[in-house]
Amino acid sequence: MKNPDLTVRHCVYSNTDDLNAIGMLINAYIEDAMGGGEPLSRQQQSRLAEALAQHPKSIVLLACIGDIRCGMLVAFENYSTFTVSPMINIHDVIVLKEYRGKGAGKKLLEAVINIARGRRCSRITLEVRADNPIARRLYKNAGFKAPVPEMHYWRNNLQEQSRSES
Repeated sequence: MKNPDLTVRHCVYSNTDDLNAIGMLINAYIEDAMGGGEPLSRQQQSRLAEALAQHPKSIVLLACIGDIRCGMLVAFENYSTFTVSPMINIHDVIVLKEYRGKGAGKKLLEAVINIARGRRCSRITLEVRADNPIARRLYKNAGFKAPVPEMHYWRNNLQEQSRSES
């Protein structure tokens, strides 16, 4: 059931509750089965909020029901050399378990799509786990689809390499 009181807005970095929500929401995501990681310490949460506030191309949107920050989308504007225009990459879409199915994910995606259109971006990209059918359905319903040819997400974990080399 959708919630008519649900709003989406930009994070206000001067608002302590918004800053605390960044840490709380990222940890909820990390601790979720789809996150699969170690929660951030209070110091790391603070550093994350500060880094997002200082990043010149970050987009941090909060889904709110009243005073409750129940979801967050973190994205970054980048530049596409193929389309010679800006693009946005969604890094995280988070909705607290107890608020899923109420339209928060959909509203967060609609908001970032509107931002991208306003910035004349050529596309929005994101990564989604193959074993996350709920997120895949959300993204598909918002107009996202796998590219042709299908791409694969690769990474080089530099922090792990530097620890093993020491």
